[in-house]
Amino acid sequence: MCAVSAKLVEKHIMHSKFGVNTMEGYNSSLNCKVMVTQAENGHYDDNNNNVDQRTAREKAIDDWLPITSARNAKWWYSAFHNVTAMVGAGVLSLPYAMAELGWGPGVAVLVISWIITLYTLWQMVQMHEMIPGKRFDRYHELGQQAFGQKLGLYIVVPQQLIVEVSVNIIYMVTGGKSLQKFHDTVCEDCKKIKLTYFIMIFASVHFVLSHLPNFNSISWVSLVAAIMSLSYSTIAWSASVDKGVQQDVDYGYKAKSTAGKVFNFFSALGDVAFAYAGHNVVLEIQATIPSTPEKPSKGPMWKGVIVAYIVVALCYFPVALVGFYIFGNKVTDNILIDLEKPKWLIAMANMFVVFHVIGSYQIYAMPVFDMIETLLVKKLNFRPTAALRFITRNIYVAFTMFIAICFPFFGGLLAFFGGFAFAPTTYFLPCVMWLAIYKPRRFSLSWFTNWICIFIGLCLMILAPIGGLRQIVLQAKNYEFFS
Repeated sequence: MCAVSAKLVEKHIMHSKFGVNTMEGYNSSLNCKVMVTQAENGHYDDNNNNVDQRTAREKAIDDWLPITSARNAKWWYSAFHNVTAMVGAGVLSLPYAMAELGWGPGVAVLVISWIITLYTLWQMVQMHEMIPGKRFDRYHELGQQAFGQKLGLYIVVPQQLIVEVSVNIIYMVTGGKSLQKFHDTVCEDCKKIKLTYFIMIFASVHFVLSHLPNFNSISWVSLVAAIMSLSYSTIAWSASVDKGVQQDVDYGYKAKSTAGKVFNFFSALGDVAFAYAGHNVVLEIQATIPSTPEKPSKGPMWKGVIVAYIVVALCYFPVALVGFYIFGNKVTDNILIDLEKPKWLIAMANMFVVFHVIGSYQIYAMPVFDMIETLLVKKLNFRPTAALRFITRNIYVAFTMFIAICFPFFGGLLAFFGGFAFAPTTYFLPCVMWLAIYKPRRFSLSWFTNWICIFIGLCLMILAPIGGLRQIVLQAKNYEFFS
């Protein structure tokens, strides 16, 4: 077997020398290299059959950790998990982003982002099992394969943590604001209650749901959330149509100065980047789907992704285009706030948002729980117990709640984190990994496509946080903590 592996690896090197490296050739060499490594470690027997050489403790830990404890998900789990992960707070801010981008650039950015992120999501689904016999269940594991054991961790883990923790904080703010809007809509004469208390009410749900052990256990939460996302998106644009085009509607830029227009444009790029943010949990979702050599997980996973992206298009484009058409540049960063009648419908839409971001919070929190519990159990040798899980998850929910209460700058947070963290992990990091692992021939279609995505993603990463940070500064001028 080693002789055959050596010959195939040598063949791959010869292909690389003459610039005719193909995906098939590289996959063959990857296959052989992993077979050699696993044979040396005792993971393969003489008949090339997988042999599980994990110790009883390692197996028990893997069966306890959230990502690897269940692998019996169906393809439709992938569909609604991805809808829940992607559609969320971002869709409500898209009309506002359109107002800051303008008709032409706005439509172009929305369409290009949809295409690029679908392409990079396809790359991640393909790379999940690019080495036969091995699954990259977590984003950082794929990063380690592409960049090396240490460098891969340093590149991926900080970005993934920033994304997932920031999403959870923003969803705390979104859930609290939507509850507040629901309360103020159904009870106009009631005493006004501070946003702080609504965020605490929203967080109380997660002190319970966060103790569900893994992705499959929150599938029903995710399904409800996916249905809610399509529902409130439909209400948002249909209620806008019913409201009709507003008097003195203006489709020009709201800012009068050139600097203001430019900074707002940058901020809007971050809003769009935030809206397409499901990549940070895609490998973890795919890890829950069963896989065999005859039926790899990428088949059902990609089927679910296609359904999810159709739903994303049905949510994003009508809300963004109709919302901007109806309200013009007077639209706020949450379109449901602009809709006041019919009251019952707006109240219901806000509750749909609450239910959806409950599911989204759990989807993004699960990989964080997995990282924390892996560190505690594998590195610090804590026992994998229910008590450990109870303490760590409650601390995490309390942390995100506290930060959300301190910094409820919804619009600015979207733009800042959308550019700073979401653009790398969504728009170009998968492309960088693809180039590092598969090494497509220079100036080939694959090579050009990936470098174009990398260039666009880098522009987003640099420009969007500038606009978002400016918005946070402007909104923070008159803000008092815990007010």
